[in-house]
Amino acid sequence: MRRITFTADDFGLSEAVNEGVEQAHREGVLDAASLMVGAPAAADAVARAKRMPGLRVGLHLVAVEGPAVLPQAEIPALVGADGWFPSDQGTLGVRFFFLPWVRRQLAREIRAQFEAFAATGLPLAHADAHKHMHLHPTVGRLLVETGRDFGLRRVRVPAEPPDVMARLGVPGGAALYRWSRLLRRQVRHAGMAAPDAVFGLGWSGGMTADRVSRLLGVLPEGDVEIYFHPASRRDALLDRLMPGYDHEGELAALLDPGVKALLQAMR
Repeated sequence: MRRITFTADDFGLSEAVNEGVEQAHREGVLDAASLMVGAPAAADAVARAKRMPGLRVGLHLVAVEGPAVLPQAEIPALVGADGWFPSDQGTLGVRFFFLPWVRRQLAREIRAQFEAFAATGLPLAHADAHKHMHLHPTVGRLLVETGRDFGLRRVRVPAEPPDVMARLGVPGGAALYRWSRLLRRQVRHAGMAAPDAVFGLGWSGGMTADRVSRLLGVLPEGDVEIYFHPASRRDALLDRLMPGYDHEGELAALLDPGVKALLQAMR
């Protein structure tokens, strides 16, 4: 059997993203969205989500290159004066793993993000992390342990099967696929569910209608998630954070009649 979920990341980052998510759900094939609770347009995203009860919303945990919920005075080891995590995943990963005081601040911030999500009143459909930072063993453990207190039952494990992507002409990804097994063990040990396969890594920011159609043609059986970064238009924040992403093209893919027909035939 096959279960397919189309998810949008970065919900709440900007109004352009929120507009794209809403349009993709109302007019297209988008099933779910992952909310950045501390992002500039989070309140707008929550208001839209409450008008779309069919949209499953989860927490898009931010632990890199994004806004924290707690003020810098409470987590000075994590964020700068602007309240944002830095972009260097490698340096952050080392600090999270080796420095106890940094881990304590990270644990407080992760709990604060779950608390902020709970305060929205939206059901917690799932959790994942910005730039898949929960593949880091410390972040993954804290996400799972904290999420359990908030009723979390499903976690994205970014596991893109390299054999499937190779059939599409996208080589590589084997090392990351193997590394994802650690997070999968953490999730299963906690009694939570995870997709069997997740797609969107190799073509991140470029999930066009043609690529999605090709992907659907080779999709494996099981519980499959495909994630996107839709937006209705470019804006200054998207240009700064994701200059190479085709947000409008990904929205077009979610609205594409051909993609919709293929998906309906598979479900």
